[in-house]
Amino acid sequence: MEPVPVGTRPHLLPQGEALTNAGVEELFEAAGALRRGHFLLKSGRHSDRYLEKFAVLQYPALAVEIGRRLAASLIDRDPTLVVGPTTGGALLAAETARQLEEALGRTVRGVFAEPMERGTRALRRGWPVAITDRVVLVDDILTTGASLAETVSAVRTAGATPLLASVIVDRSTGPVEVGCPILSLGRIEIASWTADECPPCARGEPIVKPGSSAAAS
Repeated sequence: MEPVPVGTRPHLLPQGEALTNAGVEELFEAAGALRRGHFLLKSGRHSDRYLEKFAVLQYPALAVEIGRRLAASLIDRDPTLVVGPTTGGALLAAETARQLEEALGRTVRGVFAEPMERGTRALRRGWPVAITDRVVLVDDILTTGASLAETVSAVRTAGATPLLASVIVDRSTGPVEVGCPILSLGRIEIASWTADECPPCARGEPIVKPGSSAAAS
């Protein structure tokens, strides 16, 4: 049998009770999703750590566990519809709705809000949304809250009112207002700096744009 290339070897994921009891940061660490290096963030700031959410969601066992925790945080609102912003929120909405459906013993739908022009989102696939729907939101990482705020607006435009949002990780640096209360499964502190303040820059370390294998110039 040919050896598995190092870059594709599976991570040793927690199982059973260890998985149930693992903190959110432990789940990201186990999936290789809490990355260390020198990163250029979307904001233009630099960081020496980066959360790659899709490295977690690629593992069904972790996605199911995260969905279980999101569902548990939302179940007291008795949801009928779970909405997440694309892309990560779409995966989370489907799994969270599945888990809520099991727990509540009735249908719970999971849909997603897609980006539109001028920083807006919409529910575009002909999904029926009624004023009586009990809508909750899910997302992966909360930083500025922009994608959740756009999703809240999309749900309201469709005719319902979001009751609550739940995210995997809160890494915001101040109060975030999206139009409904927000819960998080955990918080991970990640420092960031301007280029002038950045310690890795001072050490001459090459910077990488997340999602790209090439160093940024």
